Amino acid sequence: MAESISILVADDHPLFREGVVHSLASEPDIEVVGQASCGEDALRMACDLVPDVVMLDITMPGWGGIVTAEKIRAACPATKVLMLTVAEDEDKLLASFKAGARAYVLKGVSAHELARVVRSVAHGEVYVTPSLAAGILVTLTRSPASQDPLEGLSEREAEILQLVVQGLTNREIGERLHLSEKTIKHYITNILEKLHVRSRMEAAMLAVRGAKR
Repeated sequence: MAESISILVADDHPLFREGVVHSLASEPDIEVVGQASCGEDALRMACDLVPDVVMLDITMPGWGGIVTAEKIRAACPATKVLMLTVAEDEDKLLASFKAGARAYVLKGVSAHELARVVRSVAHGEVYVTPSLAAGILVTLTRSPASQDPLEGLSEREAEILQLVVQGLTNREIGERLHLSEKTIKHYITNILEKLHVRSRMEAAMLAVRGAKR
């Protein structure tokens, strides 16, 4: 049996926080190891517990989620940060990812979807609420490039990259293309190397920019 994903949940609204904790704790592969009501406590607990994932409310009092994310990523680089928010705000999304967050999720998401995002983030994936994804990728890709690195991709690599743009995980891409998750991971590695980028998000940005030409 695979190891469970440990998560720390930080939100200053007790009722909402307890609801999130209850829903995640009901998942057999997710273990809630702590709760915090402010950024300062979240950082302290993250350093003590070193969870796989920290879920941060973006509007907590004190430091706030964005500042807390930056501090946690600096102190605990192995811990992934997931931001929770009530608003679709591109500026805050940008600031969150700049601070080191790996996911930006609206609080209205279903319990099932939230658990799926936690798993994706724990395994190194990046997640953006779909309604914001297209707009933010376009915003980040307005500067022109001297040449198109996308031309160096094979037909299969280009197909996989388009599925990355749609927000699919490696497993979902594999299911769509009838390939193993390991094979998709190798394709993704090749794509990142060919595009000279470090993450799936940067690769998706290039793909969106190429489509806009």
